[in-house]
Amino acid sequence: MAEDNSYESMLCVKPEVHVYKIPPRASNRGYRAADWKLDEPSWSGRMKITAKGKIAYIKLEDKNTGELFAQAPVEQYPGCVVESVSDSSRYFVIRIEDGNGRHAFIGLGFADRGDSFDFNVALQDHFKWVKQEGEIAKQEASDIVAPKLDLSFKEGQTIKISIGNIKKREAGGAKPRGMAGGLLPPPPGVKAGGVIPPPVGQPPVLAVQTNTASLLDFGSPGPAAPPSTDVWGDFTSAGANSSQDGVKAGGWVQFS
Repeated sequence: MAEDNSYESMLCVKPEVHVYKIPPRASNRGYRAADWKLDEPSWSGRMKITAKGKIAYIKLEDKNTGELFAQAPVEQYPGCVVESVSDSSRYFVIRIEDGNGRHAFIGLGFADRGDSFDFNVALQDHFKWVKQEGEIAKQEASDIVAPKLDLSFKEGQTIKISIGNIKKREAGGAKPRGMAGGLLPPPPGVKAGGVIPPPVGQPPVLAVQTNTASLLDFGSPGPAAPPSTDVWGDFTSAGANSSQDGVKAGGWVQFS
């Protein structure tokens, strides 16, 4: 909705409303519809709500001729121009003006509860729009006044990025790599190519040195064999000699 004084929009139309003459307010407790003569309305006709710019107008017209009976300009809602009564949702008190600076308070009533609901919602929606338009206008004004923030790089401008993780990895150094050929590295405390010392508390095993000269000397007699303790030795040697003689004779074994 554009804010144009020459353009008037229609917000709500109700074909039948009633106008009542109300007594002066007796206290600050508010108006009560029960104090009015509800069965004797002062006027009955059609009601329209229009809007021109930010101002809404409640117009009471003759339902046959359209002649204007009364008009109430509304600049704020809720406000003093339109007030609800304390004992019913179908009746309101509105302040009408004649255009010459004079005003009066009259009672406005709807025959149906749904009509009074539409009357209330039409005014609320209009002033909700007015509030949103005001916030948009303030935002646009602040954008014009405030300088725009320029985050672009100027010519020749550079930035420096420091990453802490890379420095920590460089300070730690590279991990030791395994030996070639799939061999495991020596245990701690032993140099490569050295001999692992024996455990503490165990004597070292000396290597047995053999006399190669005695092994190659076939002429020297060996040590005497100890006497046999086998009592069956004579029988075993005799059986062995006889079997060897039997085999030599024609390849058959002869039994004697």
